[in-house]
Amino acid sequence: MNAAHTLPSTPRQIMLVDDHEVMREGFARLIEAEPDLTVSQQFGTAREFLSAATRQAPDLAVIDICLDDVHGLELIKNLRAHIESLPILALSMYDESLYAERAMRAGANGYVTKRSSAETVLHAIRTVLDGELWLALEVRNRMVNKFLGRQSADASSLEGLSDREFEVFQLIGQGLKLRHISERLGISPKTVDTYRTHLKTKLNLNSGAELVRCALHWVDTCALRNP
Repeated sequence: MNAAHTLPSTPRQIMLVDDHEVMREGFARLIEAEPDLTVSQQFGTAREFLSAATRQAPDLAVIDICLDDVHGLELIKNLRAHIESLPILALSMYDESLYAERAMRAGANGYVTKRSSAETVLHAIRTVLDGELWLALEVRNRMVNKFLGRQSADASSLEGLSDREFEVFQLIGQGLKLRHISERLGISPKTVDTYRTHLKTKLNLNSGAELVRCALHWVDTCALRNP
């Protein structure tokens, strides 16, 4: 811990949400080793967490983007609607270029990857707790360039998808069928099919089979890039 950092009278309370128990426990141990921080509660599902957080808001919520029951982006939006002032740090196995901007738009105060060093994760936590935004420098630069109209011509076409379209695309890439996507997202099969049509149009794909291949390839590429 930075010696210049002033310790609060009591450790600041953090709620941690991650459906991977081993990963969640690892982050909890990292946080608990710091005298000024403590994990008040851990959750494996978004629904359990949202219920607890609205009853007793912590000082910070650390939320995994990819949860089994509710997508992390939706959870962040719901949490922000219920507790407007709660600091939120989004956590993900995916690289910042895929989710950081979406997480910030949803209401997160920062975004850090699970591949980051322990020092970086703790710095991100304290930065957000202190009321500031946290993003890796290269992500901040990319977002500023996008705002200024300097985004490179080869920027991913996935950035043009809405959050819900992106969720559907990711679930297709995970091998889920229409009915299972419908159940996971709590929307009708007809609505899922509409999103599939939007995806084909926006990604310039000619068929459902092409969409599946594209999504599968994207998920496989992410897995190789983020072991």
